[in-house]
Amino acid sequence: MPQLPDDLDAVAVRRWCSLALEALGRERAEIDAINVYPIADGDTGTNLYLTVESAAAAVEAVFAAHETGATAPATADAVRAMAHGALIGARGNSGTILAQLLRGMAGVLADGGDAAHLRLALTSAADAARQAVAHPVEGTVLTVAAEAAQAARGEDPDLRTVVTAAYEGARAALARTPEQLAVLGRAGVVDAGGRGLVAVLGALVETVTGQAPVRGPRTASGNAAKTPVTVDGGSVVGLPVGGTPVEGVTEGSLPAAGLSAEGPLDCPEDGGAGPAFEVIYLLEAGDEQVARLRTRLDALGDSLVVVGGDGLWHVHVHVDDAGAAVEAGVEAGRPYRIRITHFATESGHDVRVQAEPAQRAVVVVVPGDGLAGLCTEAGATTVIARPGEPPASGELVDAIRRAHAREVVLLPNDAALRHTAAAAAEQARTEGVRVALVPTRAAVQGIAALAVHEPDRGFDEDVVAMTAAAGATRYAELAVAERQSWTMAGICQAGDILGLIDGDVAVIGSDVPHTARTVLDRMLAAGGELVTLVLGEDVPDSLADALEEHVREGHLAVDTVVYRGGHQRAPLLIGVE
Repeated sequence: MPQLPDDLDAVAVRRWCSLALEALGRERAEIDAINVYPIADGDTGTNLYLTVESAAAAVEAVFAAHETGATAPATADAVRAMAHGALIGARGNSGTILAQLLRGMAGVLADGGDAAHLRLALTSAADAARQAVAHPVEGTVLTVAAEAAQAARGEDPDLRTVVTAAYEGARAALARTPEQLAVLGRAGVVDAGGRGLVAVLGALVETVTGQAPVRGPRTASGNAAKTPVTVDGGSVVGLPVGGTPVEGVTEGSLPAAGLSAEGPLDCPEDGGAGPAFEVIYLLEAGDEQVARLRTRLDALGDSLVVVGGDGLWHVHVHVDDAGAAVEAGVEAGRPYRIRITHFATESGHDVRVQAEPAQRAVVVVVPGDGLAGLCTEAGATTVIARPGEPPASGELVDAIRRAHAREVVLLPNDAALRHTAAAAAEQARTEGVRVALVPTRAAVQGIAALAVHEPDRGFDEDVVAMTAAAGATRYAELAVAERQSWTMAGICQAGDILGLIDGDVAVIGSDVPHTARTVLDRMLAAGGELVTLVLGEDVPDSLADALEEHVREGHLAVDTVVYRGGHQRAPLLIGVE
């Protein structure tokens, strides 16, 4: 058992994030199933999981930077990383609010992690989250957060007492949410976002006490409340959170938590129909610009949540005019990581028509927008790995779900994503999807695999063919050395152009064209029939022309294809088949 902390230091924050991620992973499907407010789209648990996954990854990065040191990171560094990771990775309404809760806590915990600071942190978190929501509604995660903070108030100097009181206050508040919000009462469920917050606070209890708390909302008798969830065929049973089915809720008492055959219902406070689009983006802007943005977005739609500060914000809103919402962000500052989800409307209700799953699909990770377009045209579902921002397992699982197929071939296209992709594949298998992971190590191997994909042949046969095509493709990339260092090709200086073949530095050059020609010659010395060149955003077309000519002059039987990769880490990717 880990040593129990006397205060929330960096090590405790790291464990809290890890335990919270585990808890949300266990409860994700159940939370998704009770998601009826503000949009019954069945993704609250998933969004909270992805948000905490990003927070945990940011904390792990801080610890990784201290691996060679004798001491752990400072508490301030850990809690700020947690808050920043949650902010940039926040998903959906619930994830955005959770990010602001963590940010509110971090602002206080950076100064200390004892019981007194934690009490202030919980109050700061609840206040910050409420201020971030344009029109706060009781009976939601905001109420649960406020009640947790209220329950933790007092003078007791023991950290464990404060944490436990906050958790019990949150459980009690969660159990009352159906009485406060009519749509929850009609569906017979507690608030999904509040349920997720209880899981996160439960992880904090386990962190400081060493024991997992009783899970789920608390009833008047002190027992776990029964929370209806869906099962096969649309019937429902009463399920204590994390427990086994019990009596108490009859079949049909819950309208499939918004997932019935008629389609999920949009559930704003008045119970009417909601806007057609969910718009989310990160925004670099000043406080004054964001204040004007709030006013403009509030007039465009509902479910408006703007969180963040210090020049970086996370914007979430439901609107009918998605273009206007993005345009408002452009006027306020620099929006990026823009995500727009369409809620198709019919007869005044939000309806997501679930088509019959395809038999097979391919999910591919790509390093830039250019290759994303290429792979999409080939029928694949893409996940973009931006420079310095590798996708988390939750993003890959989300892409597998978006592919909506019984069988999925997953191409990670990066050796560093091997474990992440394996975790995503395993998660998808538990959801009934047959997933094959082809261990592609570079984008050019993924392109080769996708080129031989044939959905009409048997699954195993298709996977074998794609694996063989990827394995027959040698890969290389050019990179710019950031500092002097030893390599397999000798000592490089900062600014040198490095040619990496199959992941190892093989060539050190002074410019991109010469280094690229040398790399090509080395790769083609072992033979080849096709060269694939993927150019970065700032690489001129003249380089591709020169390299094509170089290949023709030295290797008459070798063809060359050129793609634009867009904004990617490497100026040039090379594949030889």
